[in-house]
Parts: sequence; structure tokens; C-alpha cells
Amino acid sequence: MGPKEAAREALNSYRERLVDLSHLIHSHPELGYEEERAADWLCELLDDAGFTVSRGICDVPTAFSARAGSGPLHVAICAEYDALPSIGHACGHNIIAAMSAGAGIAAARAADEAGLTITVVGTPAEEIGNVGGKILLLERGAFDDAHAAMMVHPAPVDAVAPPMIAAALFEVRYTGKESHASAFPELGINAADALTVAQTAIGLLRQHIRSTDRVHGITTHGGDAPNVIPAHTKASYMVRARTIEELADVRDKVFRCFEAGGLATGAQVRIIGGEKPYAQVVHETAIAEAYRQNAVRTGRTFPDLRGRELAASTDMGNVSLAIPSIHPAIGIDSLPAVNHQPEFAAHCVTPAADRALFDGALAMAWTAIDLATTSSLRETLLARGAGPRPRA
Repeated sequence: MGPKEAAREALNSYRERLVDLSHLIHSHPELGYEEERAADWLCELLDDAGFTVSRGICDVPTAFSARAGSGPLHVAICAEYDALPSIGHACGHNIIAAMSAGAGIAAARAADEAGLTITVVGTPAEEIGNVGGKILLLERGAFDDAHAAMMVHPAPVDAVAPPMIAAALFEVRYTGKESHASAFPELGINAADALTVAQTAIGLLRQHIRSTDRVHGITTHGGDAPNVIPAHTKASYMVRARTIEELADVRDKVFRCFEAGGLATGAQVRIIGGEKPYAQVVHETAIAEAYRQNAVRTGRTFPDLRGRELAASTDMGNVSLAIPSIHPAIGIDSLPAVNHQPEFAAHCVTPAADRALFDGALAMAWTAIDLATTSSLRETLLARGAGPRPRA
């Protein structure tokens, strides 16, 4: 039996447990850096599969690493398992978690024969953290001895190398002064007005930014009572652009809009976060092509998506700038439902989602095996060396 068939056999033996794990995580959504149960369930499964498991790595309590094999080529497979507020696993991280664990289990069966070391890296807080989990793990050494990294994300349809843009998430806080809104309005400083001025400025700014830039956010606190001048308001905002360099430019412009709100009203403004943005994803072409071929072998198809450019973001982009990486999308037949809709969350525990879990896990495992057994791929990756390094 060849290494790829051994990987398929291993995955088949865990198929029911992986589907059960996906559904279990889906039914118990946890927000970023709070994913205690999901991390425990993943660690228990991987420990049972023979991995050496380390919990709470890099001083991140809900992060983990699970390693198997001792070959010269080291591939990291990233698992995400955080949910969104209110709408749960509407981005399908339950599928990602089980899929990545399955890919690790499958590749580990063939690791010694193929010359692989496989690490499943549990990466918390991709969705809403001011600092994404992968950014912390990257900074603190979790990927230091990896030659390549990969993960696959659920989507309405399959895509080998979906465009993923840079993003910065930050919180804005205004502090004004309370007063009676009718009797003594002149004695108040209206923090809600400061936010309104900023939002108006951002609206006017849109004609002066690139068509590929994005600015969006929500007001998280607008005041406490209609008859009291609001002294405290808060908002959570995201700015996106094609690259880290373009992001820095538009982010500075948006920051000035928020500063203008404070200047116009006299409220104090504080901007928290945004200094560690998500980078754009750079898909390693050769690895992406290997994944495409393996995904097709599982029965996946890739529609022509030209003319429908995506604009999502992920902290996997930061990993991709440091280590050769891929971040394909795998379809779960959800249309017209799309990511971050409650209807998409419902699709993430359907038979189509369970099938995508298996296909994505197998395609990733086979791709890892290809990286170790195809001499041109292996030698290129080994020659680059392990761990984070500057990318052209």
C-alpha cells in the first residue's frame, strides 16, 4: 500500500469521529480565546491518534500543537475553531477544526514512509480578536521549524487560491461629559456626536480610497439614556486593503476621521488595536497546484470565479508571508447562503459539509505527502529552510 492509500485508510477509520467532532463544536460555539471545549476535544482526539500533544502553547491557553512523524520535511496544518457572536459557526470553523485534525491523522499514517513531520497547530481567535491567534503564535515561535503551512476554509464553492486581503481591526472610544439633554445641553460634551462626525467623514472619504479598500464597523455603545448627553461611546471598526502596504495608507486616513470627531465636539478619542493587522494571503503556487490536483482526485470541481473577487481576510495571511502556505476554499453547496450568515451556519452540519470535511482533509494530507515525496517540491522547501523568513 502506497502512502496516499495509507492516508486514505487512516482517514476512513476516523471518519465518524471527525464528523461527530465537527457537529459537537458546531453545537457549542465559543468566541475567540475562549475556545476551551473545542481545544480540549481536538487535543483528546489527536492524542488518541498517537500525536504528541502540547496544550496552551506560546502562552495562549486555547492554542495547542500536536505532532507526529520525524521526517525531514515539516508541514504545519492550521486548525481554527472559534465562532462568531450571535450567529455561531457561520464561517464553518467547526469544519476547519475537524478537517485539519483529519488531515493530520491521515498524513501521520504515511509520515515515516514519506519522510514527513506533521504538526496540527490549534490557532484560536481568527474571527474577532484585535490580535489574531496565528499572529501571536507566529511571533512566539509556533511555526519556527515548519517548512510549509496549510488550511482549507469552507465556502459556498471550491477555490484553489481565493484572494484574501489585508485587514486591521480596532476599537474607538470617545469620552465626553454628561449633562441634562434638555435643561443644560450647553454643559455637555456629546460623545455620540463625535462618532457621528467620524462616520460622516468616513462616508465622504470613500470617494478618495481605492475600489479595493473596505471600511466597515458597528457602534457597540451609543449612550445610556436619551435625556442624558452621552459621555461615553464605543465602536468596533475594520479597514481592509489588498496588501499590508495599502492598508497602512487607508488606515491612517480612517484614523484621522475618528480624530476629527473628537476635534469637532471636544470629546477625547482613544483608538485601541489595529497595530497588528492581518496580512494578505500569498498562496504558494506549487503547493496550491498540488492541492488542486489532489482535490480533483477526491471529486472536487473548481468553477471559474473570474469577475467575482472575494475580499475576506484571515491571520493565515501573516503565516503565508513568513512560510510557504496555501488557504484554499472548499464548497459546502450552501448557495444562496454565504459565509457570516445564519443560513451558512446551518449548512455547516449538512451531509455536504461532512463530505467537504473528508475531501478537504484527504486533499491536504495527500498534498503534504506530495511535498515530501516529489523531489522538486521537497528540495525547494528544504532549501528555503524552516521557520519564518522574509518573502519577496
